[in-house]
Amino acid sequence: MKKIIVAVFLMLMFINTQAQHKIYSDPQDKVIFDKYAEYIKTKRDQPIEKVIIETAKFFLSVPYVANTLEIEPEGLVVNLRGLDCTTFVETVYALSHTAKSDNLTFENFTKHLMRIRYRGDVINDYSDRLHYTSDWVFENEKKGIVKSIVHTPAWEPIKHNFFIMSTNHEKYKQLKGNPALTEKIRAVEAQLNGREHFYLPTDKIEQNKNLIKSGDVVAFVTTKIPGIDMTHMGIIYKEGGMLTFIHASSSHKKVVLNREPLSVYAKGTGRNVGVIIARPQQ
Repeated sequence: MKKIIVAVFLMLMFINTQAQHKIYSDPQDKVIFDKYAEYIKTKRDQPIEKVIIETAKFFLSVPYVANTLEIEPEGLVVNLRGLDCTTFVETVYALSHTAKSDNLTFENFTKHLMRIRYRGDVINDYSDRLHYTSDWVFENEKKGIVKSIVHTPAWEPIKHNFFIMSTNHEKYKQLKGNPALTEKIRAVEAQLNGREHFYLPTDKIEQNKNLIKSGDVVAFVTTKIPGIDMTHMGIIYKEGGMLTFIHASSSHKKVVLNREPLSVYAKGTGRNVGVIIARPQQ
């Protein structure tokens, strides 16, 4: 009888663990991963920032697809077939860390992806996902994945007011009709509102480009859209003295290498006041 009880307990524990780490994936994602593994195997001994650039280039021309993570119940979505600006950065960083490890497997990639995308390396519910870019950088810095770059006096303090998700909860299918989950999001926003934030103003990007490196994460800071902090993100790329970036572009409908300087792009949207930079760590 004792053996039966122990066996049932272990089975339930296994089921619970599986539920917390549910993975949504298509067989084609494994095919793409295998192509990537073959592509990167001769490049993986390079420094992490170079591996990140090589990985970003692997995804050039992949279609831009929004809202791929909005599946219920909450689980790890692996989608190498279509990317938005955030999933592009997360995927590139997760693959690069997998390539730099001694375990270049699809399973190890999913572990790195979950670690980058979720707070505390677990998936209990929607509130565990790092929705706000400032929070994404903060949590991934704690994990040693990135380091926030702040150089004074060029970088300036900025006050954000995070509230867009909790205030507009009816527009998020996971939050609609779920006050308990909305309160969890509100608590995250309150924590973010209590932190210090710094950014590099748009008109100071070009003169400080020597402080920004290929492979860095770049996110575009806004004060013109109430309740949020960033409008877009990508991966810094330096070429021939020009500072630019690789990103999943909604206007181009695919992953592209931006052909104009970062400063020009930042000014051109009319919504951005500057950028934040986070450097890969290994």
